[in-house]
Amino acid sequence: MGSLSFILAFALLLPLVCATSIKYCDNSGDYVVKVSDVKISPNPVVPGKPTTFDISASTGQNLSNGKVVIRVTYFGVQVHTETHDLCEEISCPITAGKFVLSHTQSLPVFTPPGLYTLRITMEDDLNQQLTCISFNFRIGFGSLVFNS
Repeated sequence: MGSLSFILAFALLLPLVCATSIKYCDNSGDYVVKVSDVKISPNPVVPGKPTTFDISASTGQNLSNGKVVIRVTYFGVQVHTETHDLCEEISCPITAGKFVLSHTQSLPVFTPPGLYTLRITMEDDLNQQLTCISFNFRIGFGSLVFNS
């Protein structure tokens, strides 16, 4: 019985420690902004609770303004789109080198559980694409997910 409890506990905690697999929209990934990691907390996402997406990236040039476009799909259907001023998401100017773009949001409590895809595009003030990535994230059942 002890090993069954351990396996069950491991299966429940595994999503909390798994790395998020990032895909560039353009397979070459030839963008001004290179994304190295995405951390989601909590993971899986809990409807009605704040969720933070920390996007670790780097750039070879200074960025002074632009926008961030977020698109969410569920079973291939776009369910949400929002646009933010880049300098409201991170302190500008962004100097060449590494930086973290952090976005926190609470989803409505009635958000259906399941696997979603998030696509994030960063554009400069001339609408030139700086980066475009997508990754999957899971929305769990609020009562079944550990709250931290």
